[in-house]
Amino acid sequence: MQLPVILIALLSALLFGAATPISKNLLSQLSSFQLAGLLYIGAAIGVIFIVVRDGKFILPWRMDRKNAIRLLGAVIFGGMLGPLALLAGLRLANASSVSMWLNLEMVATAILGHFIFKDHLTRTGWIAAGGIFLSAVILTSGEGSAGILAGVLVTLACICWGIDNHLTALIDGITPAQSTFWKGLVAGTTNLIIGISIAPLIGSMGAVFGGLVLGVFAYGFSIVLYITAAQHLGATRSQLIFSSAPFWGILLSILLLGEKFTWQLAVAIILFVVSLVLLMREQHQHHHIHEEIVHEHPHRHDDGHHDHHDMDVPDGWHSHPHQHDFLKHAHPHLPDLHHRHSHTKE
Repeated sequence: MQLPVILIALLSALLFGAATPISKNLLSQLSSFQLAGLLYIGAAIGVIFIVVRDGKFILPWRMDRKNAIRLLGAVIFGGMLGPLALLAGLRLANASSVSMWLNLEMVATAILGHFIFKDHLTRTGWIAAGGIFLSAVILTSGEGSAGILAGVLVTLACICWGIDNHLTALIDGITPAQSTFWKGLVAGTTNLIIGISIAPLIGSMGAVFGGLVLGVFAYGFSIVLYITAAQHLGATRSQLIFSSAPFWGILLSILLLGEKFTWQLAVAIILFVVSLVLLMREQHQHHHIHEEIVHEHPHRHDDGHHDHHDMDVPDGWHSHPHQHDFLKHAHPHLPDLHHRHSHTKE
């Protein structure tokens, strides 16, 4: 019964992976600002039906100050700066190399989490992050001098998306689809306006429409499909399948753009796969404290932290305001919304 859901997760990865080689073609007619704007406006269009389906639409200015600031940060780093840096790097390097460099988002997310966002990283996690970084360095060596600058730009993009990942994960009271909608609408519109004010929009209507459609599918529908898969398979299994996105990007770069499969790319893929397996197995256990809190976010009742229903427990994922009582315990865990903490002293 899980096969259809696995196919949904694979389709999500395929759509996201396709963004890099197709964007490479679109950049011949559109500036980085213009394409970034179109992609994220498309993303907003792509998720709007799931936002409407959720029923409870939350306006950012009605959120509490802390969560509104987090959403604003996600818009700036994830919706504006990240795609601009990525597209600037994509102009300089092969789409297949950029597809692999995007794996640095995992490294950036892990390191930022360890030092800033109370997301503990074990020795295994550091080894995995090092392997992914080494694979990026190997690819840079195969791209020449332009590859160094391109690698730096894509790394900056991954750092921006790493910050975005943590900020989005900490937002209470708004669904992933809604955060994607606001990120796409605000950041996409802003980048497009800046792009048109800097240089005229000389791209054909086909290129403009192509940018929007690519955004709808690669950044909008892809996210919707990923959320659907995660709700049935769990976040870890879904992320493992979604991690195939760079490989779809490489395959399409070779088929659509005629790029060569180099030995650097082969070595980088092997290193990445090994590092990914290590990173996905990484979790830790220690005594930690959950403070008393009332908040709202998508959750289910089989994770040991959401037992607030006395009867008629809903099946699957749902969202409503709920209370967590003070709790101190130890169990193997990953850094989700309820595990952003330091070790407690015995």
